[in-house]
Amino acid sequence: MGIVRKQLKNLSYRIHRRASRISSSFTALWKHYLLQSFAATVVLFIVLLSLTLENAVVIASIGATAFIVFTMPKSATAQPRRVIGGHIIGLGAGLLCTLIPHGDTIISLAIYSLAVGIAIFSMVALDFEHPPAAGTALGVAITGFSPGVITAVLTSSIIMSLAHHFGRRYLRDLT
Repeated sequence: MGIVRKQLKNLSYRIHRRASRISSSFTALWKHYLLQSFAATVVLFIVLLSLTLENAVVIASIGATAFIVFTMPKSATAQPRRVIGGHIIGLGAGLLCTLIPHGDTIISLAIYSLAVGIAIFSMVALDFEHPPAAGTALGVAITGFSPGVITAVLTSSIIMSLAHHFGRRYLRDLT
């Protein structure tokens, strides 16, 4: 019983310490938290207006891109060349894997995984690291080739990069 009580007390202390750390950063930057979250919402809404539900699998990676661009704008992964380049690499890796014939479930899963692996390798090797773009590779490998998917990836990554570029003087790192 003493061990459980000690562990609960330690957990309570860690939660309290983390909560106080969050509170102090939030109180200092609360306007940026609100404005940057709102800006991400507006930009993502504009992106979604240009997409169709056919592109739903790719949209999830764009949501992750919005998080990086609007909460960690000074991060290397938020830089426009990495956002656009990473998503292009993810798109290419996904499209490449759609060319591999597959029918069996296990083989399909292996090919989807291969798309992510190719994207990761290529992004790191070419210095275009953008983690959400690995999701783009997976989404494209699952949905397959279509001009709509290509348009969705390119349009959304460019819009996010433009938002980052024009907002860079106002955006603060929130993490």
